[in-house]
Amino acid sequence: MGKKKKKHRVLVALSVIPGFGSRRIYKLLKNIDDPEEIFSLGKRKLRSVEGIGEASALSILSFDDWEKVDHLLEETKKSGSNIITLADPEYPPLLKQIYDPPALLWIKGNPEALSQPGVAVVGTRNTSAYGRNMAKKLTGELAEHGLCIFSGLAYGIDSIAHQTAIEFKAPTVAVLGSGIDNLYPKKNADLANRIVKSGGAVITEFPPGTNPDAGNFPVRNRIVSGMSLGVLVVESGLKGGSMITADLGLDQNREVFAVPHPLGNPSGTGCNYLIKRGAAKLVQTVDDILEELPIEHSPESSVQEEKKVSWRDRELDETAVKICEALEEKPFQVDDLSDAIGVNTSRLLVSLLQLEMDGIVLQKAGKNFELL
Repeated sequence: MGKKKKKHRVLVALSVIPGFGSRRIYKLLKNIDDPEEIFSLGKRKLRSVEGIGEASALSILSFDDWEKVDHLLEETKKSGSNIITLADPEYPPLLKQIYDPPALLWIKGNPEALSQPGVAVVGTRNTSAYGRNMAKKLTGELAEHGLCIFSGLAYGIDSIAHQTAIEFKAPTVAVLGSGIDNLYPKKNADLANRIVKSGGAVITEFPPGTNPDAGNFPVRNRIVSGMSLGVLVVESGLKGGSMITADLGLDQNREVFAVPHPLGNPSGTGCNYLIKRGAAKLVQTVDDILEELPIEHSPESSVQEEKKVSWRDRELDETAVKICEALEEKPFQVDDLSDAIGVNTSRLLVSLLQLEMDGIVLQKAGKNFELL
């Protein structure tokens, strides 16, 4: 078994320990260099990790349900999906910044889509003509500016957002509230396939075989907002998943936007409420969104002028300077760059994402980076 598969097996094992949530796994990974060692550590070493108490340490030491772990890995293989863990360089850096990032993501499609700068587009299943038109218009314009579209594959606004992104040849990522082998809603199976074929991805933190239980969807919404630079609520009532996603976005320090709706339209009262209480910025045009995001969205001529500014003229932190000095010599793949400058991959990806947004570096296929 390869090193990566061994690491995945350990993290799947941690995920199936009753009551051992993602937050504790995150703490372990931050404090233990090699995840493969976790199940061979003594109680004293485990207890030395913040957040790992006596009960948690004993749960690790007494774990013996490796048959269940291997079954999940086999089901993952059968479903045609892969696993991305918190310890993998493919894990989306923005998602890693939230309070409780999922320890595991099951994925079908392009893992690079998860780390693309993007916006969550969410809304009601029971759409009005106005809501559908605004969803298509704004999603299309966001896609034209090269942004990834994140949503939840639900009927209504979610589906429109994914479909529009595909039409505009932009990446889009759907986050499920069920197992990767138990797609919900089933009628959106064709849409999910088109998302994958178009260079996007379908992901979930729930293991294979998980049913689409109602309690899963509020949980998955933190992933939709967590991967995004901002959350756009196109149409929503006062209650529901879209409002939960907006609140989660605020908790995660994401920008939140809302489309105003005519008075008397019940499917848009949530948007008006978000705007009224100052929780969301009112959106009339796509520029209302773009001007709040840390990305370059100027006309092509302005982009070219910006690219001509040397990185040496920017105010960069120590890690960013090391990255630029290395890339000035030659392009690097992210793992090789990590070795070259002595910065761990997780931290490196966060800095690279910011440099990419600032128009200083360019990411190519396979997580290869070069200076612009």
